[in-house]
Amino acid sequence: MEDFVYLDHAATSWPKPPEVATAMVNALQSGANAGRGNYSLAMGSGRVLVRTRNVLAGLFGVSNAQNIAFTHNTTMSLNMGIRGTLKAGDHVISTMTEHNSVRRPLEYLRKTLGIEVDYLKVDREGQLDLQELKNAFQPNTKMVICNHSSNLLGSILPIGDIGDIVKSHGAVFLVDAAQSAGSLDIDVKKMNIDLLAFPGHKGLLGPQGTGGLYISPDLDLEPLMYGGTGSQSENIEQPSVRPDRYEAGTQNTVGIAGLLAGVQKVQSLGISMIHEKEWALTQRLMEGLSHIPGIRLLGPSLGAPRTGIVSFVVDGEESANIAHRLDREYKIAVRAGMHCTPLAHKAVDTLESGAVRASVGVDTTEHNISRMLAAMDELYGNARSR
Repeated sequence: MEDFVYLDHAATSWPKPPEVATAMVNALQSGANAGRGNYSLAMGSGRVLVRTRNVLAGLFGVSNAQNIAFTHNTTMSLNMGIRGTLKAGDHVISTMTEHNSVRRPLEYLRKTLGIEVDYLKVDREGQLDLQELKNAFQPNTKMVICNHSSNLLGSILPIGDIGDIVKSHGAVFLVDAAQSAGSLDIDVKKMNIDLLAFPGHKGLLGPQGTGGLYISPDLDLEPLMYGGTGSQSENIEQPSVRPDRYEAGTQNTVGIAGLLAGVQKVQSLGISMIHEKEWALTQRLMEGLSHIPGIRLLGPSLGAPRTGIVSFVVDGEESANIAHRLDREYKIAVRAGMHCTPLAHKAVDTLESGAVRASVGVDTTEHNISRMLAAMDELYGNARSR
């Protein structure tokens, strides 16, 4: 697939580093069930989990790696954080740029437990008014939830500043790092993050089916699932020790082995280098698209901070049709539609049309961007100028 241009890294990174596949094959061929035996194969699988947890702890500034629980994806992590914290009568502050993996659990708890939820408005570039955040706190505010970077707009929220505000009000701070883990610096201590939900298969370059949740040692989070952990089996109650308390059932050791290889690749490249490269590519893409008549770019303006996401609309064109033509006629993969974040679309007036999202990754090249710009110009630039 050498002539294929992949610009959907916000959905999942592709292609994965060769080291990821190698690590997964090795885990399949030489590992057993971690935590379910004291023989060499099981112990070897257990060491994979320990090493991965330690590497992730170093990446996110976590002092005790046992406070990181493995999950299958960010959605599961967010559900763990939300449903394990909130009780009847609690108040939650969130934003209009949140993914449905935040909004749907909150709406479910609104209906079943009677929690209260406020979604704060964002401006056209995806930024919050921090004074409005301060004004939104109520005596029963239990949690503040926000993404580090919008999966539609690519905007980057000032997590450190928000964390300071949340801490001053004694609430729990849950951060969705689906679009930032692996491409932006994250330090849970410095940013006062109580819960950090992250995927393994996006910026961390691991396989799908991997992710995790950092849980502050100050929180007594209720588990999302109960069952066997391979520890304290004589007790009928879920173990209290971490991470076992939050990891019922057989772990995805093969996937986690791949995640370890992916994170090690990220560390070898460096977060700063990855972010600078992705930002530069978005700027070139935005600059080129801005010269095509009828295209409106979404999110931060040219030159402003953003992650590797560039979303846009074309006057009079359905976003799905644009993506279909790019794939069928030019072998370019982008995503179109609502991107599971309808309130963000409402904020930027694209709720009816949806948007086309092109997202770059660590392996995206200047040639890929040239191909995308040439295709868009041929489809909507030259055609409209004739």
